[in-house]
Amino acid sequence: MTRSLYPLPVADISAFAKALKNPLDERHARGKPPPSHLELLNLLARAAGLRNYQTLRAKAPNGATTALAQPVAIAPAPEPAALSTTARKALLQFDPQGRLVRLPNKLSVQRMCMWWLWTHFEVRRHYTEKEVNQVINAHHTFGDQATLRRELVNMKLLGRKPDCSDYWKEAVRADGEVQNFLSSLRAQLR
Repeated sequence: MTRSLYPLPVADISAFAKALKNPLDERHARGKPPPSHLELLNLLARAAGLRNYQTLRAKAPNGATTALAQPVAIAPAPEPAALSTTARKALLQFDPQGRLVRLPNKLSVQRMCMWWLWTHFEVRRHYTEKEVNQVINAHHTFGDQATLRRELVNMKLLGRKPDCSDYWKEAVRADGEVQNFLSSLRAQLR
């Protein structure tokens, strides 16, 4: 049986090597064994700026190829040194269209994801609850706009009247960690 080959074009081999080295170093520091075949494929795909190996296969021209064909257009990987562990975990919560696919269990990752939703609201515009739900629904896939809306308000990213009749985007500034996360997520979506 012939094996299918999947091209892995990399824009910057140095950044790719760094992006691969960091998770391997973290594994070693925690005393974990070397990665399995599939774990290594996922690490390689992530170092190239993709979500996982399945994403790499899906982006391959015509599914699988038996020879290296045209390079697949992949956004350059974000500089891993600039991203915290929380930011890297938050990046994994989004699909290729930038939609939140699950509400993370870890509060710090959850809060970072809320910043992405916050970016989709307009400054100095007032929203009804229905309009807030429309914005949130356009940017998540798991159908729980009430929880997301409540978290945006709890984090003081959105303000609202006590009767929930009026919402607005709060003028807050993200810290450096969140800004790096948002930049990396935007780069992945290009």
